[in-house]
Amino acid sequence: MTEEIIIAGFGGQGVLSMGKILAYSGIMQDQEVAWMPSYGPEMRGGTANVTVILSDSRISSPIIQEFDTAIILNQQSMDKFESRVKPGGVLIYDPNGITHHPTRKDISIYKVEAADTAAAMNNAKTVNMIVLGAFLKVKPVVKMENVIKGLKKSLPERHHHLIPMNEQAINKGMEIVAKVN
Repeated sequence: MTEEIIIAGFGGQGVLSMGKILAYSGIMQDQEVAWMPSYGPEMRGGTANVTVILSDSRISSPIIQEFDTAIILNQQSMDKFESRVKPGGVLIYDPNGITHHPTRKDISIYKVEAADTAAAMNNAKTVNMIVLGAFLKVKPVVKMENVIKGLKKSLPERHHHLIPMNEQAINKGMEIVAKVN
């Protein structure tokens, strides 16, 4: 099993954190992992994306042009990465701020209202965890117990009290993800 993922949005949306948590989760499952972030010099508010590869065998290169899954959180990323999902692949997106919704017919498209749900939960910082939950519902490539271990590994210890809230957000994402086509 090899899963090649691109997670893309604006800096400050937790894109890189989501990728790091996925990468740590894969490590906890004894998978081979590549995590390659990319972001503009302006960080918060600029575009950010991260490539994550999880595999049962050695990864030859972290640089890939097409992805099994694209997780999209803004229009610029939709414009850039929708066409780079492999035929038969998956695109998961939060429609908040998306003006041109995905149109491809050769991939599975899922929508997760993460920003609206996070606002309803009174915690805008959980958007990325809601999206992560949606992804794990669609593609359970790592076990939840390893995601929690990944959270513990990626969050500074002073923030470990937030892990239950993050777990709740992941579960919420699993509940609300909806197939579009």
